[in-house]
Amino acid sequence: MPGRRVLITGATSGLGRELALQLAREGCRLALTGRREERLKETARAVSSAGGAALALAGDVRDPACVQRHYAAIKKELGGLDWAILNAGISKSSSARDRFSSEDFRRVYETNVFGPVYWIEAVLPDMLAARSGVIAGIASVAGFRGLPRSGAYSSSKAALIATLESLRVDLRGSGVEVVIVCPGFIRTELTEKWKPEDMPFLIEPEAAARKAIAGIKARRRIVHFPWPFSAAVKYVVRNMPGFLYDRVASRATRRRLKQS
Repeated sequence: MPGRRVLITGATSGLGRELALQLAREGCRLALTGRREERLKETARAVSSAGGAALALAGDVRDPACVQRHYAAIKKELGGLDWAILNAGISKSSSARDRFSSEDFRRVYETNVFGPVYWIEAVLPDMLAARSGVIAGIASVAGFRGLPRSGAYSSSKAALIATLESLRVDLRGSGVEVVIVCPGFIRTELTEKWKPEDMPFLIEPEAAARKAIAGIKARRRIVHFPWPFSAAVKYVVRNMPGFLYDRVASRATRRRLKQS
């Protein structure tokens, strides 16, 4: 790990920040991106305190020109990348009974799907030329099935999983490997507004980062955690007959409507 060049998008808080800190302790050379410049600088300072160094690049993954500028800066400073961890993501939770907005879908897809795609477009040619590299996308167990009140988020993560899986197949034998990371609920800014009873097996960012890094190091095709929850969603809920899933999942929507 010492000297490995790693990109982490969405490094201003939550899982992205913790990934940066843990990889800094392993001696990685980091490039960090995020929209909130002051928070990004704070992460870079924390990386420095952890014994590492980071190239902080403030900007938006939704802007392909910004992504290209950031990658040019990374090549100039680091000479390229060994790992690209595409972590930046946003969430939008609402029931279609209350509000169905195409704008919500557009905003979520721009960050959760096109953000990773813009970065893959930037880094892939150099990785292919070097016949080496890892592209790791942070998806979610929410992408395994259409979850209640999560149309935009759940479908965006399903799209990301399918995109990365297709990429993995296309790149087989090229030397470039693809890892899909599918966490369950992590205690972050995205989840702080939700009720604890709606987040089974909630885990801390530190634990999530350790599991994600271990999975990327092992080059696992799909890394999902925490095991009791993610396995249930991946192997049971995902394969549940549609009529049964609709009945079970819709109860959660009705329960939330009664509570609101």
